Amino acid sequence: MALEEVLAAVPELRDATEVEPLAGGLTNTNYKVTAATGAYVVRISGKDTGLLAIDRANELHNTIAASESGVGARFVAALPEHDALVLEFLDGLVLNAGELRHGDRLGLVAAACRRLHGSRRFKADFDMFEIQRGYLEVVRERGFRLPDRYDDFAPQVAAIRAAFAVRPEPTVPCNNDLLAENLMVTAGGMRLIDYEYSGNNDPCFELGNVWSESGLSLDQLEQLVRAYYGGPSRSRLARARLWGLMSKYGWTLWASIQDGVSEIDFDFWGWGMEKYERAVAEFEGPDFGRLLEDVQRQ
Repeated sequence: MALEEVLAAVPELRDATEVEPLAGGLTNTNYKVTAATGAYVVRISGKDTGLLAIDRANELHNTIAASESGVGARFVAALPEHDALVLEFLDGLVLNAGELRHGDRLGLVAAACRRLHGSRRFKADFDMFEIQRGYLEVVRERGFRLPDRYDDFAPQVAAIRAAFAVRPEPTVPCNNDLLAENLMVTAGGMRLIDYEYSGNNDPCFELGNVWSESGLSLDQLEQLVRAYYGGPSRSRLARARLWGLMSKYGWTLWASIQDGVSEIDFDFWGWGMEKYERAVAEFEGPDFGRLLEDVQRQ
């Protein structure tokens, strides 16, 4: 069993007194391991995660960088032969979408993002336009389910990409997967966990993805953008909103792939369709054209 071999191989874990599974992972199996030297998380990768554009060497490099910044959990060990990663166990409150929608922690989220974004460069870049294109190839090649009318929105995607290119933003080290459950409130401040999809990216993607994943209001997205940039910005608000749309559209295909390959007991298709329906509403909504114009402003 991989877990037993990891416990035997990592010195900090050899005298483990308690091992308990942790809920919530959609691509991995996670355990809390308590030992004389402290508490740790052992993460063992799931099946076929390479199809999801997860690069484990990239993840390891970036996890260590995030650990050095103090935003990520402290890195302990990596065992590639067991697809395992060992980190310190963070004692704190793991958020959920409902809690984040209360709005009182958005300033903490913005501050944690700024801290991560100011750390040393990550190993590789993350581009949702390319991720989405790659996911679509996998879905077609493997014959996985594709939502109705999915391809109909390719012109809108091209329009977003062209609008972004008019005033490109410098890339910074981003987590790129900040659903509420990857945000933790600890005694030392807000921490950002799980760097599977991390890479250098437009900071507005990070903000838009937070908004999208937790179903924040537009006012809360504006609050998040203001807190991050230190003031209002119509163009960056539009940029974050469009990136949030692209994240929904791209992660829909992530769900399709997981629906086809994952052994985890979770309704990936239903999860993805909820994102897709919200993406369609935004593609076809009255604000789309104005957002394309706003993102090109000073």
